[in-house]
Amino acid sequence: MDYLPLFAAIKDRPVLVIGGGDVATRKISLLRRAGAQVRVVANTLTAELTTLCEQREIVWLAQAFDETQIDPVFLVVAATDDIALNQRVFAAADARQRLVNVVDNTALCTFTFPAIVDRSPLLVAISSGSSAPVLARILREKIEALLPTNLGRMASASSYWRNHLKTRLKSVAERRRFWERVFNGRFASLMIAGNDAAAQRALEEEIDRPERTIGEIALVGAGPGDAGLLTLRGLQLIQQADVVFYDHLVSEAVRELVRRDAETICVGKRAGSHSVPQHETNRLLVDAALQGKSVVRLKGGDPFIFGRGGEELQAAAEAGIPFQVVPGVTAAAGATAYAGIPLTHRDFAQSVTFVTGHYKPDSAPFDWAHLAQSRQTLAIYMGTMKAAEISQQLIQHGRDSATPVAVISRGTCADQQVITGTLQQLETLAKDAPMPALLVIGEVVQLHHQLAWFQHTLDTGSFASSVVNLA
Repeated sequence: MDYLPLFAAIKDRPVLVIGGGDVATRKISLLRRAGAQVRVVANTLTAELTTLCEQREIVWLAQAFDETQIDPVFLVVAATDDIALNQRVFAAADARQRLVNVVDNTALCTFTFPAIVDRSPLLVAISSGSSAPVLARILREKIEALLPTNLGRMASASSYWRNHLKTRLKSVAERRRFWERVFNGRFASLMIAGNDAAAQRALEEEIDRPERTIGEIALVGAGPGDAGLLTLRGLQLIQQADVVFYDHLVSEAVRELVRRDAETICVGKRAGSHSVPQHETNRLLVDAALQGKSVVRLKGGDPFIFGRGGEELQAAAEAGIPFQVVPGVTAAAGATAYAGIPLTHRDFAQSVTFVTGHYKPDSAPFDWAHLAQSRQTLAIYMGTMKAAEISQQLIQHGRDSATPVAVISRGTCADQQVITGTLQQLETLAKDAPMPALLVIGEVVQLHHQLAWFQHTLDTGSFASSVVNLA
């Protein structure tokens, strides 16, 4: 390798920066984050550096560079566009055995600034040896997405217990296994969620009962299909899970992000076909957690919106298993956004109602009179099989038969399909729509033809001669 990776302790150490422009300002910001005592040599300073100088946060040492300025400092940074000056700085620093970085000139560097992922006290540094800084930055962004923002606090909290643990667990192997379990268990989940007090209690329980084997269940919303809509926290959890129970509605693109060696089990439900009963899904989740596994229940959209997530967590609570919830982008929000249909718009709809087309036979019937009111948007999940009844009831209770409607199939996916028409045509529009599909009813649908950006609408006339394209 061309460079030896090092982490330098520069807190309260003097560092010399030659240059007072924008590049120098960025470097000084990084140096100050690490606690360096910054001394600047420059003809002029940026407004930001001038303010720092006035506040005595940095020292404006001189306007002209002199080699003796290097003698008392720890390292040197040259950030000027004067080639001759940069060469002088490098030669002087190198002769005095000082580490030096001349910005954007690899040949005049004895150290480089890496791309940094800061989870202090944890740091990740990525370097290409100045050969491909953009690539290093891209890798940093990917790692940023994988590492929870509270990871540093987790490290700080656990450091307190390291010495105490040595009196409880005598061997290095025992302590290593303990910390591996802790950093992948309840303590880590609570710290990442920002619940420091509960995390501290969980760590104390782990120390008191180091062989405790109970796991945790994470209920994660996968979003409507596009893997880019999976939340950062959801991504982190599915890449830490031992076992993932998923629905049919979870797209293949999202499932591809699950940790490769995790066990994946489909417990999805589809109308008219064999499916795993809800009570059996509940039992599988509980059993896996009782075996000490990190369990993720991955559900399409948001787990608390027509996803039975509440029922599954009730089972976890009754079994005494800790759990957490990561919300997801629900289908109504994601699919309509990708279709260019705003759920609310002050010219067309002042409210939106989420409705499910499937409900328990013994549940209360819909308030059709309320749903039929104008100037509101209805987003109906799993409603294609009851499209005829929905259309009939809404019209019967006062909704205009010419109200615009849309059937959005496989919303946010590459093969998304949007069919538009009127409320009286809803049964025909929904009849052959690919699953899963969302029904959208309301005046906002007419904005689809103006705001569609992800996919183009299909001509409804191609589905049936009686269907009229609103465009």
